[in-house]
Amino acid sequence: MSGSGASIRLTVAQAIVRYLMNQFIEIDGAGVRVCGGGFGIFGHGNVPCLGEAPYPVRDDLPLYRGQNEQSMGFAAAAYAKYHLPRRFMFCTASAGPGTANLLTSAALAHANRLPILLLCGDTFITRLTATPSCSSVTAVTC
Repeated sequence: MSGSGASIRLTVAQAIVRYLMNQFIEIDGAGVRVCGGGFGIFGHGNVPCLGEAPYPVRDDLPLYRGQNEQSMGFAAAAYAKYHLPRRFMFCTASAGPGTANLLTSAALAHANRLPILLLCGDTFITRLTATPSCSSVTAVTC
């Protein structure tokens, strides 16, 4: 791989947005962006930087605020179905219940062969690992 040697520093969210902005498909002789935008609910354990990363390109890659993750997943699947599975939207979800709420819409998209991109949160870095409680350890007297 040859290059100019210049490197850029991006967050993961900025790299995702940059990648999605550069994916095109030819439809009826015209180049069309494959990703039509995304849905997100930010602030409750979700990836906060993903709310900032698409802001500079909001006209080309709009980000819509959803009310719940399941409806965002269904809207993304409907978008893909409308565009005859050639275009898709992404959905973000928080760790835990938010990600679980995307399961039904993921199953719908899978059963109908519809492309959607689900960006699910992970556990918090500062969360401590689970320690066994007294009821689960029989050899320890509490």
